[in-house]
This record gives sequence, C-alpha cells and structure tokens, in this order.
Amino acid sequence: MPAGRPASPASGRSAEHPRDRTPLTTAASRAARARNLYLGIACATVGSIGFSVKTILVKLAYEYQVDPMTLIALRMLMALPFFLLMAWWGGSAGMSAMRRQDWLAIVALGFVGYYLSSYLDFSGLQYISAGLGRLILYLFPTVVMIISAVFLKQPVQRRHLLSLLISYGGILLVFLHDARVTDNGPLVALGALLVFGSATTYAIYLVTGSRLVHKLGSMRFTAYASLCATCFIIIHIAATHGLPRLLVPRPVFGLMLLMALLSTVLPMWLIAEAMKRIGANKTALIGCVGPVSTLALAHLFLGEPVNGIQLAGAAFVLCGVMIISLRPNAPAPAPGNQAPAPP
Repeated sequence: MPAGRPASPASGRSAEHPRDRTPLTTAASRAARARNLYLGIACATVGSIGFSVKTILVKLAYEYQVDPMTLIALRMLMALPFFLLMAWWGGSAGMSAMRRQDWLAIVALGFVGYYLSSYLDFSGLQYISAGLGRLILYLFPTVVMIISAVFLKQPVQRRHLLSLLISYGGILLVFLHDARVTDNGPLVALGALLVFGSATTYAIYLVTGSRLVHKLGSMRFTAYASLCATCFIIIHIAATHGLPRLLVPRPVFGLMLLMALLSTVLPMWLIAEAMKRIGANKTALIGCVGPVSTLALAHLFLGEPVNGIQLAGAAFVLCGVMIISLRPNAPAPAPGNQAPAPP
C-alpha cells in the first residue's frame, strides 16, 4: 500500500494488535463477561422457579372446587395479551419462508404441546402431590431421547440407558412412597399416568417442532403455538362448560393471574434470556432448581411432607435427566432450548 494512503475501507478498520489492548480494556471485558454470566444464572434460576410455582398455584386453586379446564382457560386468557406482544415483538423474520403446512404444523403443535399437555398435567395434579407431579414432568428429556431413538433412529448410548435406569428408578421410589402414605394407590397411579402423558406430549412438541423453532426463533414460535392452544381452550370451555363457568371465586382469579404472569410469561422470557447469555447446557443444569423448589414450596404452602425417600428419589431423577441434558444427542431441542419443563 502506498505511503500515506488510508487503510482499505473493505476492512472496516485497522486490525487491533493484542499488544494495543490496555489493561483497562481487558479488565472491562472480563467484568462484562462476568456480569453477563451472573445475569444469565439469575434469569435461569428465577425462570425455573417460576415454572415450578405453577404446580403450587394449581393445587391451591383446587381447594375452591374448580375443575382443570376452567383453570387452564383462565390462565391462557390472562396470558393472551402477552402472547400477542411476544408474537409482535419477534418481528417478521422468516415469515416469508412459512408455507401452509408450516402454519398447520404450528396449530397441531399448539394443540399437543400446550392444550393437551396442560390438560393432562392439571388433571393429574388432582390425584398426586405437587412434588411427585413436578418430578414426573421433569422426565420429558428422557422421553425426547426415547422418541428420537425409536422414530429418528438416533443411536442409544450406555449413558442414555443409565439415565433411564436412574431417573425412572427415582420416580418409582417417590411414587411408591406417595401411594403408601395416601393409602390410595390407584388414584396416585392415575395421576402419575396423566402427568407422564403431559411430559410425553410436550416431548413430542419439542421433537416435531424443532425445525420451526430454527425458522421462527424460540420465543415467536412459542407465542404462535400458545395462541393456537388458547383458541382450542376457548372452544373447549365454551362447548363443555359455558363461558359463565369462568366466573370463579376471587381468590382463584388472583391465583390464575399470578400463574399467567409469574409461571407462564415471565419464565418464558427469562429462560430465553438465560439461553442467550449462558447457553442451553448451563440453563438446563440450573433448571435442576425447579423440582427442588417445588418440593420446598409444596412443604411451605401445601403442607406436603418432605423426607429422605422423596429427596433421594428427586436426586435420582435430577441426576438421570442431567446425564442427557448436558450432552444432548438428539436433533430435537435440549431441555434448555425452550424451557426447563413443560410450561
């Protein structure tokens, strides 16, 4: 380059040599990374606890003799304005590439992943403890692994089999304890099967929706699927209950408002922010706080006992799920890629 000629504009700016970095710049960079890490950890922790609070709020609402579909309808209707805002905030990137079958897929996934999954979860919680319910829901990554192995022909490794053995052994331990304590094994079994059905439908949602997540982004895809699920819920409640059924006692309105804000919309945003700052694996690891916080909150607000057997079972479940979550092998999203548990 001739002397006196400025650097080529193609480069944008002259390259910075490492020796040009001052200690002040390096320190500022380290401080920014540390701040980003701490904020990501805080978002993941609060978001995971927020999702777990949902189970407590459902159990509290059942004390007013309200049925599951009424609670689901109130929750989704109160969250509806925020879903619309999320869809608008996501912009129009990727919309031109959306085809008719993509929109049909979103409708189907909204039905399976939010309408059906929520209905099974809320129904099951009528018969089992909040702690057992949350632990069963937390099995959804193992269901993702099984679906991927059976239908997508993903290889199953030894650590996957170990994960299944540990996590389902932990669930069996807690289930047998609850069935013995309540002295009503058939109802506990029914509740456990319903909640496991919820985990299964959410796993199907994750596996089949991964392509659309990449096209639209996690937040916008979740908003669209939630809007579709809300339509199904309104149709269901109008056809089977009648809209006047939504006139529930004032405390139930308060509980569902808390659920819409603190256990639906806010955790969705916090988990998405955590993933952006610290990645899916760290977010999934921090998600372990969810089932543990449910046990503690259920003891505090519902009077559910906590003993060594439940804690041991919870530890088995968390260890088993983490074996998969920290090294995802399937093309479907890992737990942290959408949420640490079904919302």
